[in-house]
Amino acid sequence: MTDLPSSAKIVIIGGGIVGASVAFHLGAMGVSDVLLLERGKLTSGSTWHAAGLVGQLRTSANITQLLGYSVALYDRLEAETGQATGWKRNGGLRLACNPERWTEVKRQATTARSFGLEMHLLSPKEAQDLWPLMQIDDVVGAAFLPTDGQVSPSDISAALAKGARMKGVTIREGVSVLDVVVEDGKVAAVVTDQGQVECDKLVICAGQWSREIGRLAGVNIPLVSVQHQYLITEPVPGVTPGLPTLRDPDRLTYWKEEVGGLVMGGYEPNPKLWDVDPLPSDFEFQLLENDLDHFEPIMEQALGRVPALGEVGIRQFINGPESFTPDGNFILGEAPEVKNIFVGAGFNAFGIASGGGAGMALAEWVAKGAPPFDLWPVDIRRFGRNHQDLGWIRTRTLEAYAKHYTMAWPFEEHHSGRPLRRSPLYDRLKAEGAAFGEKLGFERANWFADLAAGEVPEDHYTYGRQNWFGAVGREHKAAREAAVLFDQTSFAKFELVGRDAEAALSWIAANDVAKPVGHLVYTQMLNDRGGIECDLTVSRLAVDKYYVVTGTGFATHDFHWIASNIPAGMDARLSDVTSQFATLVLMGPKAREILSGLTRDDISHAAFPFGRARPLQIAGCPVLALRVTYVGELGWELHVPTEFALTLYEALMEAGRPLGLRLAGYRAIESLRLEKGYRAWGAEIGPDHSPLVAGMGMFVKLKKPIPFLGRAAIEAQAARPLPRLLAAFTTVDPSLVLLGRETIYRNGERVGWLASGGYGYTVEKPIGYGYVRNPAGVDRDYVLTGAYELEIAGERYPAEVHLDALYDPQGSKIRA
Repeated sequence: MTDLPSSAKIVIIGGGIVGASVAFHLGAMGVSDVLLLERGKLTSGSTWHAAGLVGQLRTSANITQLLGYSVALYDRLEAETGQATGWKRNGGLRLACNPERWTEVKRQATTARSFGLEMHLLSPKEAQDLWPLMQIDDVVGAAFLPTDGQVSPSDISAALAKGARMKGVTIREGVSVLDVVVEDGKVAAVVTDQGQVECDKLVICAGQWSREIGRLAGVNIPLVSVQHQYLITEPVPGVTPGLPTLRDPDRLTYWKEEVGGLVMGGYEPNPKLWDVDPLPSDFEFQLLENDLDHFEPIMEQALGRVPALGEVGIRQFINGPESFTPDGNFILGEAPEVKNIFVGAGFNAFGIASGGGAGMALAEWVAKGAPPFDLWPVDIRRFGRNHQDLGWIRTRTLEAYAKHYTMAWPFEEHHSGRPLRRSPLYDRLKAEGAAFGEKLGFERANWFADLAAGEVPEDHYTYGRQNWFGAVGREHKAAREAAVLFDQTSFAKFELVGRDAEAALSWIAANDVAKPVGHLVYTQMLNDRGGIECDLTVSRLAVDKYYVVTGTGFATHDFHWIASNIPAGMDARLSDVTSQFATLVLMGPKAREILSGLTRDDISHAAFPFGRARPLQIAGCPVLALRVTYVGELGWELHVPTEFALTLYEALMEAGRPLGLRLAGYRAIESLRLEKGYRAWGAEIGPDHSPLVAGMGMFVKLKKPIPFLGRAAIEAQAARPLPRLLAAFTTVDPSLVLLGRETIYRNGERVGWLASGGYGYTVEKPIGYGYVRNPAGVDRDYVLTGAYELEIAGERYPAEVHLDALYDPQGSKIRA
């Protein structure tokens, strides 16, 4: 029996690299009342058999920053703890073997430089000079990141655990968690085979067993175990200790040096689950049976790159199960279901690369209640109702695994597990030529093909102009000149009801929501640092009732944020009513003419001005109409009980077709909002961006003596120069394709990157939005006085900068 404490401020479950890293960083922060529980021995899960490559570049600046922190930590960890780590900063090569992949790599190099990460583009011969054993007949080019490297997974984890102990953290091995006690919506204790441990906070870092631990507490952690195979060779002539790691995505393989030999593994297009539920509790330092038939296609690809592989012996085959997620990103953060339960799991075979940074970020999240910076791509609150079903999770995760090394196409959609969530209009839109995308399991029309002209509603992926470019242009033109109808039923919709609804929302919202019944308010919700946590609209339907509308993908996140920040003791109850209402959005200069023929209600501007919410009877349907826009035109969001949706749709289409009404999709919404300068959460705005740097200060109630969450931070920011300011950029060459993450140069100096990019069909220019940065401060004059360029795939192109909307900057269209 182990002497187990009866309580701890923080309990961590799982002694792999992530759990050890969280413990290490909590100890470094001075939080010593921490207990780490490991069922077997440290690293006995998937950590011990990980391949150990450490790469840094991701499409998110902050996730790249997280991985860069891992490298910096591994640089110093051995000296700090006295424990060997096997860390080598030997650099990493990535090959491109076709023109589209080379474009992808060049764009990645641009992204790397914009994030401050050193990345060099090499010729095939230069790449071969760094990795002499490989054949380069099919190589077009390569990228080299000199700060990438490799590590011994068990050793680096042991160093983190030793460092945690040195900082006062208690670690107990051989302790199994049997249950989690939850009281009043908060974690209270964990029950183990050696007694109960009371705790204030629980951190689940149990790798592929995390889903089962989460279930004990009523927390959903959507991950599954997938078999991952690699081999280790006997010593290979010519392999040196300093050989860089190598990724060959077109052949689906990766390589690293190991004691004079090579490690080679890959990501099969037909992956296999570790199809056991529940997972065995005694699976420690074990592997699965080798599946050589399954591995053979990867082996053939590898031999074509490194013929020497066929001339040396194989020391060991490894088939180890690892946890993967439905979108290929790992999982961090506080679980939305139970307060004070945190998760760090599902690392998709890059847990070793992520371990240092993920442990740091999660430790800060646990200790301070917030991450050090925006981590939305890996936030557990990105999941929703579709991620509750294990069968669906398995199906989607296998697709994500199979895409691990395939081309990361712009606008790429997943295909598995579809359709799942469908609007009542799905079949009608499909018959009209809708090309659907999917978000949070919801089918959403991205664009409409002209079936009569022979167009096919399918995306053809490329880094150039997409095949739907012309179709979206038609929809864009109709929105500006006539009218369009969007099906936005997938909007997340909440109701906040209760005697204190106004007081609670006034505290959470940065804008003034204490308006009369019938008013609609666009508002942000801020964190303590003044960063934007939510970006949504609220409509006051009664003295004690608000209707909240936010984006599809933010349903779990925004609900959790609002519910968590209702002040204690207030009578304000939040409920999710998404499925009760369909949402048809009618926009364009002829929207009023179309709508007025279907209702007896007065919808003139005088009777129904912008920023109002009113019930209407439209073609016999009871509708909550919101006078608001995200495309910069006159129009309404029409929220209707689901059973009336088809009737309303048919009436609108019949009335609108003679006036040029056209169905439109989300790609047109993106184009229209870029021209109008509307921000998108997760792109231009998020927890790291205050309304002031985003040019949205007019939506913050600083001039009114109303306390709100984040006010102190915003007031402090307003008193000093801003470090960055959001601006729009257009390229002089209209044929260029902006996708986001292109680098911004001002007078030859790198000053930021684009958060988003697209094309404006009215202004006939590519448009991107990004922050101009300067440590000395940024203001309007600074932004507008400079010669700008955008770097796209390694080439710089002249660009123009704008601080005002490119279309209708005065907003006259929306108030018609």
